[in-house]
Amino acid sequence: MREASERDPLLLDVMLGKLASYLRMCGYDAAYALDRDAEDDDAMLALAHTEGRRLVTRDEGLARQAPNAVLLTEREVEAQLRELAAAGFELELTEEPARCGTCNAPVERVDRTEPTPDYAPDPAEESVWRCRDCGQHFWRGSHWDDVADTVADL
Repeated sequence: MREASERDPLLLDVMLGKLASYLRMCGYDAAYALDRDAEDDDAMLALAHTEGRRLVTRDEGLARQAPNAVLLTEREVEAQLRELAAAGFELELTEEPARCGTCNAPVERVDRTEPTPDYAPDPAEESVWRCRDCGQHFWRGSHWDDVADTVADL
């Protein structure tokens, strides 16, 4: 497995949805095959090629077909993160979220005067970000802390 270059755009296969969320929180452009209607091998290979994405997969046969693919062997997300760290991926949370954990689109900071959904904190009291595509709101809450602890333990 070659080392990761500066934030390669990634495509994660259908077995790696949870890992995609972690990578997005670390600032990676991490597309997930199921979100992109690319469930079969040919569709994943075409998408990776067309968009210049590095394929991350647990499928050995698929990895052999994609240039610079990252082959993971572990099933649990923490072990997968360790594999990626060993391969040279930078796995630290960014100071501010850059990508939506749900759909991978860029996020933007919500102005302190803007209203937020009931599930999100008041942006006058806490920094809040909104996905430019799906509208999901994010903030540095307990989930952020849990992921920070996970990647710090790698």
